[in-house]
Amino acid sequence: MIRRSLLLGLALAAVTSGWLPGTAARADEAAEILPDIPLGKEDAPVTVIEYASYTCPHCADFHDGVFPDLKRDYIDTGKVKFILREVYFDKYGLWAGMVAQCGGAPKYYGIAGMLFNGQRDWIGDGKDATIAANLRKIGLKAGLTGDQIETCLNDQKHAQAMVASFQKNAQADGIDATPSFVIDGKKYGNMSYADFKKLLDEKLGG
Repeated sequence: MIRRSLLLGLALAAVTSGWLPGTAARADEAAEILPDIPLGKEDAPVTVIEYASYTCPHCADFHDGVFPDLKRDYIDTGKVKFILREVYFDKYGLWAGMVAQCGGAPKYYGIAGMLFNGQRDWIGDGKDATIAANLRKIGLKAGLTGDQIETCLNDQKHAQAMVASFQKNAQADGIDATPSFVIDGKKYGNMSYADFKKLLDEKLGG
């Protein structure tokens, strides 16, 4: 589990310390709060909210080793509504989020999965140019056009809304580490699939 400060200052630094070439995003306290993008049945009996960063190795491990079983057994069967809420520790996680959100709800979880599963590859040598180029490649592979990607990556207003949404939600839920989960209003730390299954089955009365 990655535990870092999720206070306002760090989130703002993620935006102001470096944007994609040619832009200079700035935080805006009046920015729009974005709606969640749910996965699964809207009226599922249990809601699982994951707070995760695209640059967090433990989050990538969760999406590689736990999420596929969770999706198969609980989300796809209508038992759980799942919501991913992005956390921005750094500008690269923010850039990745811009690509993930670029295709809207229909493409969101597919692109998010590509980002988590290919985390080491797109981060590469850790240089700005490398990461920016690799994120563009992921967007193209997901079916976005080059023009769509450039528009999304240069959308300062949406970036401000992303950061504002992260700040508001994370502070309200007391999130200080990733991955963290809020299940029917109660916060939990990272866990194995076996522990997830036990908890969900108890909530479902199984």
